[in-house]
Amino acid sequence: MTRYCAFFASINVGGNRLTMADLRYAFEREEFENVETVVASGNVLFDFDERPTDGLEDLFAHMMRDRFDLETFAAVRNRDEVRAAVDENPFTGIGKDHYVHTLFLERQAEQGAFDKMVADHATRGPEKIALGPRSLYVDYVEGVGSSRLTGAFIERRLGCRATARNVRSLARILAKM
Repeated sequence: MTRYCAFFASINVGGNRLTMADLRYAFEREEFENVETVVASGNVLFDFDERPTDGLEDLFAHMMRDRFDLETFAAVRNRDEVRAAVDENPFTGIGKDHYVHTLFLERQAEQGAFDKMVADHATRGPEKIALGPRSLYVDYVEGVGSSRLTGAFIERRLGCRATARNVRSLARILAKM
C-alpha cells in the first residue's frame, strides 16, 4: 500500500462547507484504508494500491460532485511528492513558513504560460515565484491576504486549477504520513 494525501481545493471556504467526518466517511465507503484528515481545509491522508494519481484525482472530483454536490478538485500526491513540495521549494527556510506556499497544480504548467504569468505579475507585488513539478512555489513575502497574486490570477494565466498549502501545513501533513 502507498500513503497518499488528497489536497482538496476550496473546502470550507467560499461557502463550500463540509465536515471532515463526512469527508472521511466518503473515503472509507470507497474502500480507502487508514483514512485521516489533517486540518479542516480538505487534506485527506489514505492508503491505497500504488497507481497514477490522476486517476485518483478524477475519482475524487466525481465523489465530491456525487456525494456532496461540490465542484472541486483534489491534487493527490504520495509521501515522496509531499516531501519534495517542501524540500524542493526554493523559498523554504528563506521566507516565513506561513508565507511560503506550494500550489499543487492539476497538471504540469507550460513554461511559456509560467513565464507570461511572472511577467504579468512583475509590477503587481513583491512575491517570489518558481515553477516545480505539477506545482508552483510562492513566497508571499507580505502575506497571502494582501497579495494580488491570487489563485484566480494564477489559474487564468496557467490554464489549470491549483490548491495551495503553506510550508508549515505541509510539514505537519508530512509528519503524519
